[in-house]
Amino acid sequence: MAKTVDGNGNVKEDRSGGRPFGIRDKIGYMFGDFGNDFSFIFASSYLMVFYTKVLGLSGFAVGLLFLGARFVDAFTDVTMGRIVDHMRPARDGRFRSWIRRMCVPVALASTVMYLYFVRDWPYGAKLVYVTLTYLLWSSFCYTAINIPYGSMASVISPDVKDRAALSTFRSIGASLAGLAIGVLVPLIVYRTDEAGNQIVLPVRFTLTAIVFGVLAIVCYVLCYTLCRERVVFEKKEGAGEGFLDMLKGLGRNRPLLALVCAALVLLLATLLGQAMNNYLFLDYFRNAKALSVANVVGIGGTLLLAPFISAIVLKFGKKEAGAVGMLVAGAVYLLLYLLRVKSIPLFMGLLFLGTLGAGLFNMVIWAFITDIIDYQEIATGRREDGTVYAVYSFARKVGQALAGGLGGFVLTAIGYVSEAPSQTQAVSERIYTVATLVPGVSYLVVFLIIWFAYPLTKREVERNTEILRRKREEA
Repeated sequence: MAKTVDGNGNVKEDRSGGRPFGIRDKIGYMFGDFGNDFSFIFASSYLMVFYTKVLGLSGFAVGLLFLGARFVDAFTDVTMGRIVDHMRPARDGRFRSWIRRMCVPVALASTVMYLYFVRDWPYGAKLVYVTLTYLLWSSFCYTAINIPYGSMASVISPDVKDRAALSTFRSIGASLAGLAIGVLVPLIVYRTDEAGNQIVLPVRFTLTAIVFGVLAIVCYVLCYTLCRERVVFEKKEGAGEGFLDMLKGLGRNRPLLALVCAALVLLLATLLGQAMNNYLFLDYFRNAKALSVANVVGIGGTLLLAPFISAIVLKFGKKEAGAVGMLVAGAVYLLLYLLRVKSIPLFMGLLFLGTLGAGLFNMVIWAFITDIIDYQEIATGRREDGTVYAVYSFARKVGQALAGGLGGFVLTAIGYVSEAPSQTQAVSERIYTVATLVPGVSYLVVFLIIWFAYPLTKREVERNTEILRRKREEA
């Protein structure tokens, strides 16, 4: 049954009909993140490799590009959110229509970032090329589809449990995309020369980007076809809340501030780790094929957890389960750093344990947002789903900015030579240090933030849910 939410945030029944929420919406929403990550995870994991090893750009230049573009993204996210909120909804919905409009442009923008023949251009021309194409994809096309997609969860269903299910399926979609990319790409874009060095195949980068672009469009079409918007937000007439008042309200939201800090550190560890893993297996273990196995181990562990997430959260709570997951992940990565593992099987075994902990936290993190939105409503008397989501999205963009910039800067700092077929032993050891020590310390910091600064325990969430239930019944 369709729902209408008026300007005061009250949910009203709309007897005009409509398909009820169900498994099709969950699967469709899963395909949406699958489509997003055909470009996002591919870029997060392999674009730096393409820029440095194919185009021959310095790690410093690439890091500067990533850092600047991520901060631009943070502001274009807010702009896109305002566009979506204030434009008149299309016949197929306020958010869903943007998936229809942008699915082809974002796929094309992603593909043109990987044109192998640019390697023959002058260095200055290559810098112009990577700047223009990267900003086109990240700051405009990807933002124009990702913000509406992320916001759409709040209008697919007004029910909190349904939204939690969408969060889980979104995480599954991201994991499946990561698994496909992590397994297939190393097997396609690398080869081993006679000396045992891992050599990139430039043409295959371009072909892979084309294939991923087509698959992304297919996933977006499935998301558009299977999902439905059931909650219609009608604008309230008259003056709205002032910008400063909104900032003050958010500034008093302790759970949101804690999650923002955790997100900054988490994205730094995750994305920097993804980028450095490529160099770890290329230059430390000197086995590109093992990178595929490592990606299976990491993402496969997360998928194994998916069926048990609801039971874990129900028994222990989101905060408690997520914090312990971060503690386990941090301890395992620090152990890897101390052991200086040379055996790939041993490294894989410990990596599996670490990614189980990180995967547990990543599976529940989107459900944290729902709890924070409830907390904000109780504290201020206003339901501000979009505002809270935008602030969290901004924090993730800043974390991506730091990770993207530091990746290139770190390569330069440790003496990495882009043009060299192999790196020195000292550089390889430094790559190992960054790939293990940085995630280890970062995950422990996230644990401390969630455990000591994030106040929404299992008992507190249950109390807030009961308060809002009574409020809805009285209304």
